[in-house]
Amino acid sequence: MFLIDSHCHLDRLDLAPYDNKLSNALTYANEVGVGHMLCVSINMENFKAVIGTAHKYDFVSASVGVHPNETDGHDPGVDELITLADDDNIVAIGETGLDYFRSEGDLTWQQDRFRRHITASKETKKPLIIHMRDATEDTLRILKEEKADEVGGVMHCFVEDWEVAQKALDLNFMISFSGIVTFKNAKDLQLVAKNVPQDKMLVETDSPYLAPVPFRGKSNQPAYVVQVAEKVAELRDISVEDVADITTKNYINLFGQID
Repeated sequence: MFLIDSHCHLDRLDLAPYDNKLSNALTYANEVGVGHMLCVSINMENFKAVIGTAHKYDFVSASVGVHPNETDGHDPGVDELITLADDDNIVAIGETGLDYFRSEGDLTWQQDRFRRHITASKETKKPLIIHMRDATEDTLRILKEEKADEVGGVMHCFVEDWEVAQKALDLNFMISFSGIVTFKNAKDLQLVAKNVPQDKMLVETDSPYLAPVPFRGKSNQPAYVVQVAEKVAELRDISVEDVADITTKNYINLFGQID
């Protein structure tokens, strides 16, 4: 079995169980069937660590971008994002998007940042990784206004219902399932996982956040994408090996060939 964790934050993992060595955590993930990982950028201050990990390990790719909730660090313009993305190890722009859950007041600045990332994505022809929380209407509106469908991408850690999923699919975005799909109360999301077109789904951990059942409440890690894949397989009544094959093919179609 060969699984891809399509969204993780390797620069933020709890490495205490691995003698504080990232290499040990990655080796364990490889051993349980996770053959590739996409290490996603949250801010510019940690970007050097993110891209450095991708340069060091041939089974790790990276993205470049600033999370919508980041307020204190450097906020790159379009040209800087384009320059930073000019690296074969950078396969996507993001994570970017809108998050009205943790931010308050006039959020025009967040929308402006989102638009800059979309512009950089279209210029570089590298897909978008979208974060969307309590901002569904504005996120989908801006994606449409900025013609983000021209490059497409993934709605990471998707938590919405089937109606929203269809709108995202219509905008040329894949749907990525995280550990949340294993939660008992995630019935709407489980319906999406059951019905999303086979060629439009990915799996992820978002580690170190959102660990799946039976690890819920603990620090997440890339190895746990296996549990996400198992749940998706159960919901779709197919084998976990099928989910691995399908999502690996979809990842390559979106982000490009892996080593």
